[in-house]
Amino acid sequence: MSMILFACVVRVRDGLPLSASTDFYHTQDFLECRRRLKTLALQLAQYPGRGSAEGRDFNIHFSSLRDVACMAICSRQCPVAMAFSFLETLWWEFTASYDTTCIGLASRPYAFLEFDSIIQNVKWHFNHVSSIQMESSLEKIQEELEFQPPVVLTLEDTDVANGLMNGHTQIHLEPAPNFRMEPVTALGVLSLILNIMCAALNLIRGIHLAEHSLQVVHEEIGNILAFLIPFVACIFQCYLYLFYSPARTMKVVFLLLFICLGNMYLHGLRNVWQILFHIAVAFLSSYQILTRQLQEKQSDCGV
Repeated sequence: MSMILFACVVRVRDGLPLSASTDFYHTQDFLECRRRLKTLALQLAQYPGRGSAEGRDFNIHFSSLRDVACMAICSRQCPVAMAFSFLETLWWEFTASYDTTCIGLASRPYAFLEFDSIIQNVKWHFNHVSSIQMESSLEKIQEELEFQPPVVLTLEDTDVANGLMNGHTQIHLEPAPNFRMEPVTALGVLSLILNIMCAALNLIRGIHLAEHSLQVVHEEIGNILAFLIPFVACIFQCYLYLFYSPARTMKVVFLLLFICLGNMYLHGLRNVWQILFHIAVAFLSSYQILTRQLQEKQSDCGV
């Protein structure tokens, strides 16, 4: 019997499943373990990089780094070092195939279906290659586990952490994020392109002015800052549009204010049409940020 039964890749911040192996097991105990894996995926942000949830017949192991986590359901006979070696290999394969932006912008479950076959291949390799052949990699993982042991849970703890008490003592945990941003729109992409263009213009003019100022007087320092501060504000506007940030309305207002004041200060170095263009792009970007709402995670987006 295989020791690694199921594996998946999820996004840490909201538990969104990105890819998973094919499931050939349909026993009641296994399906219950799958349900608890889904619950645990929503709580990964609350735990350190490595952990295990132990059950009667199956164990769930997870390994996370940055915004990607790999999870596996293994039989009780599977060595812990083998499970985490498998998860580490899977993590490297996935992060080598997809960049951070692509992962962050994923808006639907199993957005990386093409990676499913790689999970299957890695799972087959670990299930069928002898431990002697993997001895060196397992020794390395074993040393890491001894130096920094993984957190150990029970499968019941996953329900407690998710608010399903089942008669157990409540564990106080902050809720994991269950929301993601709405898909990027065509107008939003246009605002990003224009914002990047404005940022580039500000950066080029600011650096050019600084390089040609042999004796920097107070007015020239002000002009340089008036170029560079809107440059930073434009980049931050792009970030706020792409990724969720708390108190974003206040941040948008401050960024818009910096861009408007900076461009008005540059009157004389820029004509009226150039100033109006930069301010109009800033208003368009602000509008796109504020209208791109959080999208509630669908209840049927299970692993």
